[in-house]
Amino acid sequence: MGLWTQVTKQFLDVIEWTETDDATLAWRFPIADNEIQNGAQLTVRESQIALFVDQGKIADSFKPGRYKLTTQVLPILTTLKSWPYGFNAPFKSEVYFYSTRQKLGQKWGTPQPIAVRDRELGSVMLRMFGTFSYHVADEKTFYKEVSGTREVFRTDDLAVQVVPQISAAAAVVFGQSGVPFLDMAANQLVLSDKLKGALQDPMAKLGVALDAFVVESVSLPAELQKALTDRQSMGIVGDFGRYAQFQTARSIPDAAKNEGGLAGIGAGLAVGAGMGQMMGAAMGGFTGAAAGAAAAAACFACGKPIVAGDPFCKHCGKPQARACPKCQAPAAPDAAFCPKCGTKIG
Repeated sequence: MGLWTQVTKQFLDVIEWTETDDATLAWRFPIADNEIQNGAQLTVRESQIALFVDQGKIADSFKPGRYKLTTQVLPILTTLKSWPYGFNAPFKSEVYFYSTRQKLGQKWGTPQPIAVRDRELGSVMLRMFGTFSYHVADEKTFYKEVSGTREVFRTDDLAVQVVPQISAAAAVVFGQSGVPFLDMAANQLVLSDKLKGALQDPMAKLGVALDAFVVESVSLPAELQKALTDRQSMGIVGDFGRYAQFQTARSIPDAAKNEGGLAGIGAGLAVGAGMGQMMGAAMGGFTGAAAGAAAAAACFACGKPIVAGDPFCKHCGKPQARACPKCQAPAAPDAAFCPKCGTKIG
């Protein structure tokens, strides 16, 4: 060995990792051309695990503590290197540190809507997202299945493998839950627990333990949400027949004013007859009594709501329509005969 080689050769006597961020899961200690001094100090902090790997073969791992590296504390590495008893020379080995702290607030979501069968809405497309947390639980499995020999492995790298598994599991769990979409908001905690249980084994195969899993939102694509909103609006309206009655009664004053009729003098009888026909068509077969009630629901003059049977509008004081005693069709206040059946109105 030349003088220059002896001068530049370095021996590592302290091996440790001070984490600089929350996203790093695995970090390879930079040994390069250096060698680890026999008797060097290894420091593994709380929430860390150190793993020695020799020529691709997993050797010894160390939990939090301070260790003096000798053949006594490196039994597997000693066997792999065929060290004789009392070996006392520098050696090379890859050293990987793993963060075992919980990685909180990890995001998951369905990049595309997933099809779920709903017992009320039929087949629907759902979008879901939420958060989860995990930690590295088995460093050897994590090394073999996930991080490998990479210098740095981060949470974003793991998300590429984990999030698609979550989306697939979510489709199965939501489809088998039998919970209608409209009830999912009230059952998100139950669904979160089911999804967490379904993901435990797949995550364990990666050397990771799932600590928490939360479903924050379940939604429909925009076009389906609009259709659901329209459906809910109809539900709020309730009895469509009564709604049509109300709208028809509200339209009578304006229609009458166009002809100078129902709110005016007896010349409005013809208009009244036309209004009766219009109401009959709008109500689609409602009974004469219901039609009369609808006509009495609004003032003939000002169109404001009135109490059925009141002879005068409490808003404008105008007299209100009377109902035909035979067919219950509405008639102008001063009409002598029913515009629909001709019956004399007393």
